[in-house]
Amino acid sequence: MAVDVYINFNGNCREAVSFYAQVFGAEPPQLMTFGDTPPDPSYPLPEEAKKLIMHTRLNINGSNVMFSDVFPGMPFIEGNNITLAITNKSIDEIKALFNKMKEGGKVGMELQETFWSKCYGSLTDKFGIGWQFSHESEQAQM
Repeated sequence: MAVDVYINFNGNCREAVSFYAQVFGAEPPQLMTFGDTPPDPSYPLPEEAKKLIMHTRLNINGSNVMFSDVFPGMPFIEGNNITLAITNKSIDEIKALFNKMKEGGKVGMELQETFWSKCYGSLTDKFGIGWQFSHESEQAQM
């Protein structure tokens, strides 16, 4: 199990992650944009979202640091744009941690299967800290 940092940006994630990769001498990141996601006719993707970064990561001195742009229309507050991400190979462990952590907090996304994870959810705990929980599969190492 790992606890990683997840940083959100307001449309300038591509620029920021390129800068951090250069500063820390990290490998150039793989970038997944919102436009790269499977289309869902129930939720058409706004044109302004297609080139924004949905997910990327850098290995900085042995630590995974993940990045994304916020989706258009979602709130962005500079300074509060960092969450902690729990990744684990055990779905049962993810469920147990998520259910304990949500007590007194606010769930942003209930645990569910997504196209990137067999089990993913997010919440803000009772102290105002944002958390993401995700199943770590062997093939999903972007």
